[in-house]
Amino acid sequence: MIDYQFNGIPLHVLLVHLVVIVVPLAALCLLLSAFWPTARRRLGFVTPLVALVALVAVPFAVAAGEWLRARVAPTPLIESHTTMAPSLLGWVIAVFGVASAQWLWYSLAPPVPPRLRLTAAIVIDSAALVTAVGSVVTVVLVGESGSAAVWTGSFG
Repeated sequence: MIDYQFNGIPLHVLLVHLVVIVVPLAALCLLLSAFWPTARRRLGFVTPLVALVALVAVPFAVAAGEWLRARVAPTPLIESHTTMAPSLLGWVIAVFGVASAQWLWYSLAPPVPPRLRLTAAIVIDSAALVTAVGSVVTVVLVGESGSAAVWTGSFG
């Protein structure tokens, strides 16, 4: 079993900051690439790369959170947070999948009939919108529940 601490600080505390930054950044890059062709060309492979960082960071944050959960007193707020947190992984997998498909389609797709190109663009861009919004909303909800678990009743 991995010891999820660094200098006596639980790694979960550090990893959640990475997740809170990189998941919305991946979502923003995905939306920019979907709806702004200039941004899509400039971002290129950066969008799926940022999504990959998010995809790697989330399971580490969840594992570090499980490690921390075993070492703190259980409360209803912690239980709520730990129940919600794993749902983020599905959204991040979807963001990475859509970002990769988007990059592959717009940069490597062979010439196709205009109707097929339009249909693919609508499907990819719609998926980008849904996954970007879903991932950011989930990060906010999970983060807020984690903050409530830590800070509720902690100060006066």
